Parts: sequence; structure tokens; C-alpha cells
Amino acid sequence: MSKPDFFIIGAPKCGTTALVAYLAEHPDIFMARKEMHFFGSDLRFGRQFYRRDWEAYLAEFGGRHGQCRTGESSVWYLYSHLAAAEIREFNPDVRIVIMLREPVEMLYSLFQQFRCDGNEPLATFAEALEAEADRRAGRRLGRLTYFAQGLWYREVARYADQVQRYFDTFGRERVRVILYDEFAADPAAIYRSVLQFLELKPLSAKTDFAVINGSKTLKSPALRSFMNDPWVRGTAIAAGRRLPRWCLAAMQTVESMVGQFNTRPLKRPPLDAKLRERLQEEFASEVKRLGKMLGRDLSHWSDQESAQEEREAALSVNQLARG
Repeated sequence: MSKPDFFIIGAPKCGTTALVAYLAEHPDIFMARKEMHFFGSDLRFGRQFYRRDWEAYLAEFGGRHGQCRTGESSVWYLYSHLAAAEIREFNPDVRIVIMLREPVEMLYSLFQQFRCDGNEPLATFAEALEAEADRRAGRRLGRLTYFAQGLWYREVARYADQVQRYFDTFGRERVRVILYDEFAADPAAIYRSVLQFLELKPLSAKTDFAVINGSKTLKSPALRSFMNDPWVRGTAIAAGRRLPRWCLAAMQTVESMVGQFNTRPLKRPPLDAKLRERLQEEFASEVKRLGKMLGRDLSHWSDQESAQEEREAALSVNQLARG
């Protein structure tokens, strides 16, 4: 049975979906279904989240047909305290790709995603940040909340310890860290560098790096509430476990199609400047520590004017790609 030999492990909202899509087009790479989160036994998902057993997880790689590399991508592996060790026990020779983004921008984007998929019941980012202590105690959650740990926003953005955990577990030579700034500015160059890291040849014909997984909003909140209801999804998942794998896969495809139908692109409203500045100051020491660990100057992540210039540059690139 085939199993993955490289993982794209997060962080969330840092370009992992786009990178997975680009890599999946390479004839020497088989990419399994995204966001399975098989590893990370400390990640506590709700009953509406389908977590596979060992047999079902390995079955997801049954579609591999002679490709040199097999990959899996689950963004919360980086956040997990246990996933690194569990992955190493599964395969000590895997390669790890980590994608990171300026913390405040990542968190605001994550908040918007959680608002869209129902995980976040609070209406504003400021309110969600203020509620972190309550969330840790199991309060101020919603009926559709499927991953309360993800609502501990500041903890999600503390990259340094997360990256160090993978350095310590696999060694730096097996871990490739990508900055979202660079990926947005030149996706082709990052794509080639990842192929080199995986010891694969680049595709000379690969020139289309379209925007994938941008900000979205709902067409019908009622449909989202029904599809993500813990009882509805939990019942469907329990029934699906007893069905042939092809039938479960068909159900997942239909669910994905319905989810895509029920969303439309949205230009994210700007984050309040004072809140952004306060959060950048709060994360400044963390950013400095991460930069030292990576041997990179990340001071621009803590400078509001520089961060604004980077957001505008990334937006320009994304608009060009959409065209």
C-alpha cells in the first residue's frame, strides 16, 4: 500500500491550497485529498469532521499509479504538538513543507474563513480575539463550531515553536519553509524550488498559477447551517463508514460541489488600522525570534507601512493571475 513521502503541513491561509493544486498537476506527484488530519491526536475536532481510521487513511493513496512522490496536506499539523512525532513514527524519511504568512494578516484571513464555514459564531475579529480565554474554557462557541482549538487565534500564529518542533523532529535538511510574501510575488519560482526540494524536475509547460482559495462569502447561510450541522454531518459520516469506499468518495464529492455552489468570491473588508498595529506590536518579539531561527529578516512583518505595501503587491499579482 502506498503512503505519503512528503507533507504540506500549514499554516492555515498561507497558500497551501494553491501549492497543492499546482503540485497535483505534475505527472510525478500524486496528491491525496486535502485536510484529512489523520495525524495530530491532540487536535480535537467535532463529530461533524470526518477523521479516517488507519485503513481508510491509507486507502486515500490507492489512486497512485507510478508517480515518484506522494503528498498529503493538512494545515493543522503545524499547530499540533503531537503530529510531528506521529508523522515521524509513520515515516521517518518524509519531507516537510511549511508555509508561513505575516501573523496578523493570516489570523484575519482565518477569522473570515471560520465565519464563512460556521466555526466562528462571533461577528467581528476584535470580539473573537477578546473571547480567546472563554474559548479555552469551552464557552462562547456556536452550534456549528467544529474546531474550537482553531479559535485560540494568537496561539495559531505562534510559529516559532511550531517550526522548531519540525526542525527538531526531522532535521532542517528535510524541512522547507516558504514565506507567503514570496509565494504571492513569484509562485513560479517557489513552485520550482519545491520541486527541487522533492528532487523532481520542473515542468517547462507549467505557466498558469491562477489564484486558488481566495476570500469567500456565503450565498445561503441556511444551507451552510444544514450542511455543517453536527447531527446531520455526524449521522452522514457514521453511515458513510459502513458504505463501500467509492460511495463515500462520491458523497464527499457531492458535498464539495454543494459547498462551492454556496460560496462566492468576496473582497475582504480592511482590518481596523489600530487593531492591526496593536497585534503587530504583540507579535513583534515572536516574529523576531522566527526570523532568527530561519536566518531571515522579517522586520517588515512588524511594520505597518511595509505590511501594507506587501498586501497591495500580493493583491496586484492575484488580480493579474485572475485575468
